[in-house]
Parts: sequence; C-alpha cells; structure tokens
Amino acid sequence: MLKFSFRLPPGPRTADYAQVAEKLGYARIWCPEVPAFGHDVWIALARTAERTTRIGVGPAVVIPSYRHPLAQATAIATLAALAPGRLAVGFGTGFTGRAGLGQPPLTLAYMRRYMQQVRGLLQGEAVEVDGAMVQILATDGWLPARPIGVPLLLAAQGPKGRALAREIADGLIALGTPDPAFNPCVVSLNGTVLDEGEALDSPRVRAAAGPLVAAAYHSAWSRDPESVRRLPNGDRWLASVERVPPELRHLSVHRGHTIDMPNGHDDLIDMSIAKRVSFTGTAPELRARLAELEAAGATEIVLGTSAADVERELHAFAAVAGL
Repeated sequence: MLKFSFRLPPGPRTADYAQVAEKLGYARIWCPEVPAFGHDVWIALARTAERTTRIGVGPAVVIPSYRHPLAQATAIATLAALAPGRLAVGFGTGFTGRAGLGQPPLTLAYMRRYMQQVRGLLQGEAVEVDGAMVQILATDGWLPARPIGVPLLLAAQGPKGRALAREIADGLIALGTPDPAFNPCVVSLNGTVLDEGEALDSPRVRAAAGPLVAAAYHSAWSRDPESVRRLPNGDRWLASVERVPPELRHLSVHRGHTIDMPNGHDDLIDMSIAKRVSFTGTAPELRARLAELEAAGATEIVLGTSAADVERELHAFAAVAGL
C-alpha cells in the first residue's frame, strides 16, 4: 500500500507541524538539510522525535560534505535512540544545498565512499577516513548497541546514480520519476491543492506554490544560467539576477529557496507553469497523478509545500491521499 509522508524544512515550527501530521496519519516527516536556509536538521528532527510517538522521522537529504562521517553516524545513532524504529536517512549529492554555497554537486564516487563509511560506523566497524581509522567508541548506554539498523536511502535521478543506489543503499529517493526496481521507492513532490475554480495566479496560490515554481528557475540557473531564458519571463528574471555582483549571485538566487520569495527576482516568475513544475492541481488532478506514480513503482510519496500555510496543506493533502 502506498504510504504518504510530509516534507518539513527544519525551522521554528517543524515539531508543531509534525504533531499535526502524526494526528492526520502521515507515515513520516522528512526534513531536508539546508543549513543556509533554516535550523540544523538533526536538532529539528530530535525535537520532532521527542514531541511525537508514532510517526517516522528522517533527513532527506543530508549532504555529506557538511559533516565528517563519524559526526554523521553519531547523529544517526543519537536519533535512533530517541525514536527507536522510526528513523530512516536519505543522502544526496546536494544539488540545491551546495548551489546555495556556490559549489557543484558532490560526485557519485564521493557519495559511495561516504555512505560506505557511515554504514560501517553504524555497524560498529573501524573505518578509514582521511587516512586514519575511526570508530564509534561510545560507552554502553550512551548510544544504541552496534550494529544500528537504520535504512540508508540515496536520492538519485539519472541511470548512474540509480545504479549506485542499487549497490550501496537500502532504497531510492526520486524527484518525480519512480523506479520499480527499488523498495522503498520514495518520490518527493511539492505543491499546493487548488480549490475548485481557483486560479494559478491568485494571491493564495502564488504565496503557496510560488516558491516551488521559483525553484525551477533556481535549478535552471544553477545548471546553466542561459537556460532560464526558456522559462516563461525567464529573460526578465535572469536580467534581475545579473544586476547582482557575480560573486553574490548564488546567495541572491537561493535566498528563501522553496520557503518564500524574498530575493527580489522571484516576483518575476510565471505561475502558468505551476502544474507542470510542481505538484499543484485540484484534488482530482492530484489523485490521478498519485495513481500514475503508484503504478510506476512508487511505494511512498513525500508531499510538501512552501511556508505560506503549512497546516492548510497538511489537511488538504491528507484529504487528497485519503488519510
């Protein structure tokens, strides 16, 4: 049976929203690791774990370059102790998070080595990191006994990334396109549920889905700035960005990424593409898309929205999903 979870960026109300999600019947709360945009992901998840009892928790995704493998493994072990049996961990190359730092995504070779190191540490092994052997050395009772059996998933879209996921991960996190070869196959979707007859350019929809539509402009710009011109009103959006000094453009573009639109450029986005680039539509339209994803191999859907009205979307998506 298809599971439904919710994406909550780590912030001041994450644990509050997680309590609502738990009451509504969502399977898990996933939090992205976005240190430039919000709270520390492990602190937010720990607070969430302590204020909930049933719902699963997990970061999706953590970006390996932010933390030494031992620090990452210890964070995983700590949360596994706070929420026994409720934790899963997603890893990713950090396209968005690293773009906000002016850096490219991590290589798949880096991901392979890092995930193998973290898994080895959770198993209780001594592993080599930076030319020296490291190991979790916690005294009995401080961390769970090793091995610590937390599922480790990999976010991957292309064939090489998915081949690596089959090799080293316990499941896949996908943006849009499932892969029936994986179980779990977690598909992440972000958008808003439209009221019947509600226009895409209405103030409510623009507040709710605008930051998610803007993410398409951010992603295109990070890959190839000229490609933004192929998006509606992309010429004006790009011209706005190019008025910022080159060394600061990545900071300007990613300010408020997927949460709100305070960067001065995203007011220029065209909401006509909202249904195409985000999970936005009426309840019947979204149910049809969910059925297609399940038929294509999705085992879990992660629904998410901007920060405009999270509780409204928690209830609206729950109704769409039949929770």
